[in-house]
Amino acid sequence: MSAFGGYSGQAYSPAGDKGRFVLPPAFRKAVKESSDGSKTLCLASHDKFDCLVGFGLSRIEKLHKKLDDEEERAIRLGLADFDRDVRAQQLFGFEQLPFDDSGRFVMPEHLRDLGKVGDGLYFQGAGDFFFIWNPVELARMDDSWRGAKAACDKLMTEAAAKTKAKGGKK
Repeated sequence: MSAFGGYSGQAYSPAGDKGRFVLPPAFRKAVKESSDGSKTLCLASHDKFDCLVGFGLSRIEKLHKKLDDEEERAIRLGLADFDRDVRAQQLFGFEQLPFDDSGRFVMPEHLRDLGKVGDGLYFQGAGDFFFIWNPVELARMDDSWRGAKAACDKLMTEAAAKTKAKGGKK
């Protein structure tokens, strides 16, 4: 097993039947590397944007450190509004979902709702994690997301062309 190097790149995956989605190959490989070979995808809603985030099991240790660091900073700066319990549920409120060798996984309905998931998913690497966007929601973002928007548009066009070439089958 090679060492986990973070999440990078972009991919698009059309929605499948029965609430199933496919984790694209590059992200699937990175999640397995991050999860010590386990086919476990961690998914959560993003705390700022209308999208989801995904990552492998190795990030859990980093989340514990992040929580401790944020609490220490709040104490040091006298920030009375820091609530460790609230922050802990934000950081650790993710679902652990199994995926098969083809990357198929079933997304829980509450995550589909929180991520405003539609007919497909756009994956955008972000180092320790990756964003999972409904392309419609990504299109609403400001120009700081223009590279992701352009990649998403291109990948969606390619996926539509492949579907059309196969006679409309997914």
